[in-house]
Amino acid sequence: MNQSYIWIAAGIIFALMVKFFPKDKLPKSVRPYMETGPLAALFVGMSSGFPYAMIGATLTTRLAQDGIDKKTVTAFSLIFLAYNIKFLWAWVVDGVQIPILGRLGQRVSWMLLSGTMVILAVANLAFADPSTDIAYVALSAMFVGIAGATFDIVIDGYRIELLKPHELGVGSGMSQYGWRIGSAGAGALALVVAARYGWNIAYLACASFAIPAMFTAIIMGEPERRREAAKKRGISELVMAAVNPFTEFFQRNGAWLVLLFILLHKIGDTLANLTFRLLFEDLQFTNDEVAFYDVGIGFWAYLIGIFIGGILYTRLGMKKAVMLSLILMAISNLSFAGLAFIGHNNWAMAAAIGFENIASGFGGVAVVAYFSALCDLRFTASQYALISASASVVGRFLTGTTAGGLIESFGYVNFYVLTTFAAVPGVILFWFLVKSGLVDEAAGTAGKTESGETT
Repeated sequence: MNQSYIWIAAGIIFALMVKFFPKDKLPKSVRPYMETGPLAALFVGMSSGFPYAMIGATLTTRLAQDGIDKKTVTAFSLIFLAYNIKFLWAWVVDGVQIPILGRLGQRVSWMLLSGTMVILAVANLAFADPSTDIAYVALSAMFVGIAGATFDIVIDGYRIELLKPHELGVGSGMSQYGWRIGSAGAGALALVVAARYGWNIAYLACASFAIPAMFTAIIMGEPERRREAAKKRGISELVMAAVNPFTEFFQRNGAWLVLLFILLHKIGDTLANLTFRLLFEDLQFTNDEVAFYDVGIGFWAYLIGIFIGGILYTRLGMKKAVMLSLILMAISNLSFAGLAFIGHNNWAMAAAIGFENIASGFGGVAVVAYFSALCDLRFTASQYALISASASVVGRFLTGTTAGGLIESFGYVNFYVLTTFAAVPGVILFWFLVKSGLVDEAAGTAGKTESGETT
């Protein structure tokens, strides 16, 4: 069946759910997930996740099956840098109006354009042959990375502006549900279709995953909270459009401390997460055990964490939810110190992975909602691109340069204890931001109600 028809049917179902679903008959804790904004976040999240899969594990598998050497295959990971530097062109999404198509609205028009770009880039990659022209495959994958990062910019801006302040927690959770469904679904679909019809058809089928976000934008229209729709600009005004999102952010009281928190808060978590497979290998867990516990139990635990995070964010509010999530993510690293101490034990592995993924799912909801609340509604795409790019860069750099050496020097137990302590500065800094009132003062209009209060 044509994948486009599936997504069109899903869009119709989405529209019917929004219009006719009896939300008052649902349990109170579930109702927020069935509101229009969070449901829309789910569908745009699906589209956000799939380009990542197309240039990640899916492309790795394709290259390996075509006999490409490991050194070349791992070099393709550099394509993901597009997601880390996307803030360099995010201002274009905020500040440049698309001719003709722009009449639909700034966000809707960019959603349709960037979605089309992703479809064309993935289709182009579908017909690139690794066995005959690996350089063209690399170039094609780079186009997918840039198009996917641009799509990400648009989707993040659309999601933040579509959600009301009290919906940011649940909406962030639904967006992550969607991201997981999109990335895992596209990856699985590619493998199944490739085994039967070849990689060309597999990639073409996966290109349809861009449709949910495009269809959602058409149904929902331009977000009501959208501020200052872009107008045609001269050269000097374009320069200001590139600069204003960042000057606005750093003029806020406490902005530099907030940026320091963004840079520091995931160091311990990233250091630990990127070394788990090394631990499993050294503890001699089999591939089947890793697949069942890390991939299987970890996946469902993460989804449970997202659900819990959405509920607790709504009940506790932003500040308490973020603080609790930071503490849980720090403590979760100790569970792997325990696993390293115990050794090869399936129950210990299940407990460590379950706890870590629940904490990460909860943290993802609370922290992403907080980062969304930092955005000014005039510059959501630009500012969120900067924030999301900054959130993991320090941890990834330290992991790549020091993690292996630290494990060899201190052993796994002490390493994971160290990663727990590495998370402490982020916890202390956020506590200070809350106590000093800087969390409220540095918040953007996306996180404030009409009365100017933060959620």
